[in-house]
Amino acid sequence: MGRVQPLTDAFGRVATDLRVSLTDRCNLRCTYCMPAEGLDWMPLDSQLSDDEVVRLIGVAVERLGVREVRFTGGEPMVRRGLVDIVRRTAALEPRPETSVTTNALGLARTATALAEAGLDRVNVSLDTVRPETFHAITRRDRFHDVAAGLEAAQAAGLGPVKVNAVLLRGVNDDQAPELLAWCLERGYELRFIEQMPLDAQHGWSREEMVTADEILAALEERFVLVPAEEPRGSAPAERFLVDGGPGTVGVIASVTRPFCGACDRVRLTADGQIRNCLFAREESDLRSALRAGASDAELAERWLAAMATKLPGHGIDDPTFLQPDRPMSAIGG
Repeated sequence: MGRVQPLTDAFGRVATDLRVSLTDRCNLRCTYCMPAEGLDWMPLDSQLSDDEVVRLIGVAVERLGVREVRFTGGEPMVRRGLVDIVRRTAALEPRPETSVTTNALGLARTATALAEAGLDRVNVSLDTVRPETFHAITRRDRFHDVAAGLEAAQAAGLGPVKVNAVLLRGVNDDQAPELLAWCLERGYELRFIEQMPLDAQHGWSREEMVTADEILAALEERFVLVPAEEPRGSAPAERFLVDGGPGTVGVIASVTRPFCGACDRVRLTADGQIRNCLFAREESDLRSALRAGASDAELAERWLAAMATKLPGHGIDDPTFLQPDRPMSAIGG
């Protein structure tokens, strides 16, 4: 193995956090993500095999200084090889921190196996604790399965268990305090995320988006929030102590208070494309080189070149901003 070459972009930011999408498929149909009938899924032969996924993660960890690997989708739990991919990733040297972002539908039956394979923690997407609102948002009557998955993750030691929530105007924007109280009672770390322009329908509207300021104002009607003292660093969430702690809540203001200047993330799609920004409109193909017989050193060089073109920010506020062609389910969070 050659020397480590950090994934540094032209602005001096270093990517150490790799988000790996394992599939674009999902077993929910959240209204802000995809239409009720789903999408045209990637052909299976275009997706990376388990061996290919692990090899590229190995290049990132061993040659490019990646220290955190998060598995995403679509919904990563629908990937049959997930547990084995986690096990092989956790065996890399130096061992990266491993996590998964999931809707938790399959978590109750897999949490123990994932923990035994080396998974460190989970992030669960959950926008409401009202079954009827859950059904309205996801078009599925599965709230209790998600709740069971969260409990299983906590019991398996996959902590801290984090919950990610998006508020939708006129749907669940009145439920922020209720969701926070529910998470605090169970020991989950809640983070609200501003809705981003990554829906397949391209129906996102800044005017309709519930902002971080609105979220905080709603929470402060019931709780006393004090900014957490620890340095934020590259973490996307602004964290607040709730009623003096130890419970906390985070707000990820990707749109109204972007944190691009401290970004340390890079993304690998399920079909082997490098995305140096969630909102990038260009990608760099690693799959073709991988399947053509490129060495690990050559793959690392391609990855370094992909990072060199990263822009200073996502540009959502720019009048010329264009939403990426890929929706979130095909990018990975």
